[in-house]
Amino acid sequence: MTERLEQAIAQLQTLSTDQQEAIATLILAELEEEKRWNDSFARSPNLLAKLAAEAMAEHRLGKTQELDPETL
Repeated sequence: MTERLEQAIAQLQTLSTDQQEAIATLILAELEEEKRWNDSFARSPNLLAKLAAEAMAEHRLGKTQELDPETL
């Protein structure tokens, strides 16, 4: 465990039980979300490249149109 994490935990221990539970819930949710993102990207490492290639192919075929930021 890092020193900074130890400091954070020491401060958390001074909080009420309700506050500790709330922060623990936030931390665990954040960790789970990070895991989901990592798992998603691990399953589809070439997805972004594939989507970019498809977009470029559509552009070369004239199936795209230029966007004007002033009209968005």
